[in-house]
Amino acid sequence: MDDQAVRLRAVTKTFGRKSARVTALDRVDLDFRAGTFTAVMGPSGSGKSTLLQCAAGLDRPDSGTVRVAGHELTGLSETRLARLRRDRIGFVFQAFNLLPTLTAEQNVALPLRLAGRRPGSGPVRQALAQVGLEGRERHRPGELSGGQQQRVAIARALVSGPPVLFADEPTGALDSATGRGVLELLRTLAGRTTIVMVTHDPVAAGFADRAVFLVDGRPLSELPSPTQASVAERMTRLTVPAC
Repeated sequence: MDDQAVRLRAVTKTFGRKSARVTALDRVDLDFRAGTFTAVMGPSGSGKSTLLQCAAGLDRPDSGTVRVAGHELTGLSETRLARLRRDRIGFVFQAFNLLPTLTAEQNVALPLRLAGRRPGSGPVRQALAQVGLEGRERHRPGELSGGQQQRVAIARALVSGPPVLFADEPTGALDSATGRGVLELLRTLAGRTTIVMVTHDPVAAGFADRAVFLVDGRPLSELPSPTQASVAERMTRLTVPAC
């Protein structure tokens, strides 16, 4: 049985035309093993966010193949791709994207309702409990701290039980102490869920099992069991201009 939750093969993505053409991803081969937590890093413009968008089915590569949770994304219709994202993939972004008029419980249940389901309170409250928000179910976003709002967003991403969770700078809008709490939460989720996190922060990457470094749209190197110090040192070497 394939133990790779996400697999990219020869994935290429370009933007612009003719002289303005930019290659964001250049024949990328990458695997993300099931149950692991990977940080994707690199200098500005290295292709980090484009990699996440293509891997998560939010954008289509120009060529190559992407396989997520046992499903080949290449060639899927927009309808089938949307259904796969809804049922098998979780998303967490820097912006919390919570509806201010809804309670935490209602925000978490919203994706299920949009999918035509009638979620019971059990799965929704279980998702909130999983992120440490018992007793906050009826609070609206304005009554929650930034870290609590991001936890609601994570619970919303987890409520359908996705095997893969993609996170794009999930602590970018948080102070360092609050961000550490969110990262500790993601660390506890790894193992049950495959987490792929784009970040520029060596502290955030230090919570992952592996750090992958992109330069000019290609994976250049990896660090197993990264630490804040080892990631910072590697990033310094990536961004030092050639003589």
